[in-house]
Amino acid sequence: MYEPVIGLEIHCQLKTKSKMFCSCDNDAEGKEPNTVTCPVCMGHPGTLPVANRQALEWTYLLGLALGCQISPQFNFERKQYFYPDLPKAYQITSQTTPPLVGGELEIDSKTFTIEHIHLEEDAGKLIHAGDYSLVDLNRAGTPLLEIVTNPCFSTPQEAKTFMQELRLILRYLDISDADMEKGHLRCDANISVRPVGQKELGKKAEVKNMNSFASVEKALAYEIKRQTEILEEGGKVTQETRGWDEAKQKTFSQRSKEQAHDYRYFPEPDLPPLRVGNDKSQISNHKQAFDLEELKRQIPELPAEKRERYGKDFGLNEKDTEVFVGDIDLAGYFETAVETIHELSLRKKTASLLLTDVLGYLNANNQTIADFKIKPTDLADLASKIESGEISSKIAKDVFAKMAESGRSADEIISAEGIKQISDIGELEKIIQEIIAANPGPVAQYRAGKTEILGFFVGQVMKVTRGQANPEVVMEVLRKKMK
Repeated sequence: MYEPVIGLEIHCQLKTKSKMFCSCDNDAEGKEPNTVTCPVCMGHPGTLPVANRQALEWTYLLGLALGCQISPQFNFERKQYFYPDLPKAYQITSQTTPPLVGGELEIDSKTFTIEHIHLEEDAGKLIHAGDYSLVDLNRAGTPLLEIVTNPCFSTPQEAKTFMQELRLILRYLDISDADMEKGHLRCDANISVRPVGQKELGKKAEVKNMNSFASVEKALAYEIKRQTEILEEGGKVTQETRGWDEAKQKTFSQRSKEQAHDYRYFPEPDLPPLRVGNDKSQISNHKQAFDLEELKRQIPELPAEKRERYGKDFGLNEKDTEVFVGDIDLAGYFETAVETIHELSLRKKTASLLLTDVLGYLNANNQTIADFKIKPTDLADLASKIESGEISSKIAKDVFAKMAESGRSADEIISAEGIKQISDIGELEKIIQEIIAANPGPVAQYRAGKTEILGFFVGQVMKVTRGQANPEVVMEVLRKKMK
């Protein structure tokens, strides 16, 4: 019996306005190749880098959110290697003297640990076209955080769930869009298998090219199966870098990795050391220093805290809570809607409207909650009218549709179209009495024991009242009159 051991190296692109070491626009999406560049990010001789303070602050912000140990000082350094999309022939990174060490993330009562997090610049992009390749340097110099975990994952599902939770935290902190399909979040996985009970790790393979959460899970599952079969047949696993082929649903060998590269790291001479501190006197002495206490105050409510609060304050189940936790804008809309509502049942009714009618409408019209015309307080008012019986569920569907199309309130629509639910017993008794008198045959059948025919009379009442009669009151009056 063999067991897998998995560690992750996750690259996160920060959404700063400018690049890591120059003033070029950091948003190159949709722009012509090599148009968002300057001498600094193109590696021209004699240029000087200037560190992006926002990227540094966001690095510490993530570290505080994940409980990392903050290094009191760190240096950028040069990582020497040549690749066509790295024109300087070195990358500015902080891998050997990282600003953040340790840290952890608890998911489903299991704690996953982080080895370190470092900040660096991204390389450009190679576009392979037949027997030649093109270089696009628009991405060169983009600020990247690399989150390196310990080998603490036992299943592909754990690795995928960790990445999904990390993406949520990055979005809650508002430091990255963390979209895997757009390359904002990239993952390499180191995976090995070993006999159950053995402490020593087996030979590992590094798997690359996984551009979705599903790919991460499938690639790791395939690699576990591949390595296990090799060992069971008496073979040896080769330490190598492998890619994931999405079309073939399998990994493939890219290059051997038996020996570590010598990157000849040394401190970046053009950038001063970075310091952190907790008091203004220390900060004022260093232009490159950062106030951790101030950064702590910027940390918002994180996903785990939101899950706990939604269960406690709104009585929502795990499935419904996860929808809100996964969509910050939807959660904000909901909280605005129920801000002045104290009744738990009405809060749950408002949540139900959001998760069914609203999301259904948005999906059908290819919209987001930002495009939605109904004001949060108007949606809560509609939920209140349904809850109190002022309008029936059937009428509510019609009112909701009109609200969504026009942005008008429920009161405006009900008043203009006269579609308020009829719950007055006296008014309904007159209508029901007339219907009973007009249908002696069905009345006789009911009194003879054919009670299911009561549905016929309910339908007649709804037809006369254009669906505005309160169904519960109608049933009550019908039973009394049919005796």
